[in-house]
Amino acid sequence: MASRTTGADDVDDDAAEWGIGRSPGDVIAGADHLDSLLGLHSVKGTHYAQYRGVEQRLTRVVGALDRISRALVQTAEGPETLVLSVVRAVHEHLDAEWVVFALCDGELERTGPRHLMMTRDGTILAFEGVQMARTPSHLPDEVLNRLNDILRNQMGQLIRPVVDDHHLHVPVHLDGEVVGGLSAWTPAHKVVDSADLVVMRILARQAAVALLNAALLQESRHQLERAEAAYAQATEQAADLAARNAELERTQRELSAAMRQRLVTEERERIARELHDSVTQSVLSAGMQIEVCRMESDPGTAERLAVAGRLTRDAVDQLRSVIYALNQSPSVSELSLGEVLDGLCSMHMPADLETEVRVTGRARDLPDDVQHAILRIAGEALFNTAVHADASTARVALAYGEDSIALSVDDDGRGDPGHMRRVMRAAMLGDLAGRHRGLVNMATRTEELGGTLRIRRSRLSGVRIAVEIPVLDRVSTARNTGDVR
Repeated sequence: MASRTTGADDVDDDAAEWGIGRSPGDVIAGADHLDSLLGLHSVKGTHYAQYRGVEQRLTRVVGALDRISRALVQTAEGPETLVLSVVRAVHEHLDAEWVVFALCDGELERTGPRHLMMTRDGTILAFEGVQMARTPSHLPDEVLNRLNDILRNQMGQLIRPVVDDHHLHVPVHLDGEVVGGLSAWTPAHKVVDSADLVVMRILARQAAVALLNAALLQESRHQLERAEAAYAQATEQAADLAARNAELERTQRELSAAMRQRLVTEERERIARELHDSVTQSVLSAGMQIEVCRMESDPGTAERLAVAGRLTRDAVDQLRSVIYALNQSPSVSELSLGEVLDGLCSMHMPADLETEVRVTGRARDLPDDVQHAILRIAGEALFNTAVHADASTARVALAYGEDSIALSVDDDGRGDPGHMRRVMRAAMLGDLAGRHRGLVNMATRTEELGGTLRIRRSRLSGVRIAVEIPVLDRVSTARNTGDVR
């Protein structure tokens, strides 16, 4: 543009054009020029055209910003809604005949939609993956080719923006890589410019960010679903293990009860057998000898022997009743270990022998072999007291410790602890013609379970049989080897 110097004539012309130096009437007559001060008219035609062009561009930019903001607020609605809002914003901004958005194969595979198109009348088209879209029946070649190029990741020149008079394309970038594209075609009356390219770039970036967020959200949901499934499976397994554990405990209680029942039954049968084989036969033999003596005695002696014979016959009848009662085994399935010991005392002890059972500590279920050993040892000790000790009192004490169980049987009889220890050691070395096997059995049962057996002088002045068997260490060892019963 050629420059020119400003002179007096120019000043007068400008003043005349603005009404300067004129009379008030002239100014009023030229009031239409006042509108130019409000921006409605310019002094020169070129100035006005430039102003109107800038105004139009500003109006379009403001509209574009409004459309971008409307697209941005759709992010929370999910990727499909956001992509649709991006395509619609491009469509409105450019008054486009066609808008295409697509992602390349292999990129952002965990999110969608993979592609979306919009026609001039606002119809949404897609071949798959979009609920609100229609399947296209016919597409212009340039639109179909562009969609295929992006989907197949055959971008070529499309990795950079493409700007023509009636066509715009911007690549969709993510972490420096091209993952898709956004294209638009405008009608003949609509020529695109650099501002349109900026708007397209902003919308493409927002679409990429939204799709990435959607992919991350999808992955988070999958992880949450997997975690919930794992939690549900763990809960189910815990419930199953709890049920199995309850079943195992119930079975263990039933086995323990059956063991106690069997032990008491065997003990009653043993007593009944000994009464039948020894005591009853001895009483019968005594009765027969009394009857022989009665027949050979004088009348006075014969009368007394007849009374003795009746007493022996009564004794035999009572023994038979006791044997029958012992063979009728009662149920002890619901009895505790202390109650079973109390029952053993009633079976072994004579009527003139006072017995007492005392239980201390926190009573709990014990392993079957430990219960069996405790009851067997108590039975042997009580039998010895009843048969050999000539005692008037017997006390049984059962003490539950944190990691052991202790049993003691005391009497006030005339037994010698030192003699019993020597006899037990000798019996363990040899058979001793089958004698004193009760002491050996007690020692053997205790040793097999890792316990200790002591024979000492009792505070009642008789003999004290004391046994202590570990429990906690055996349970821990069994758990480590997978053999908990």
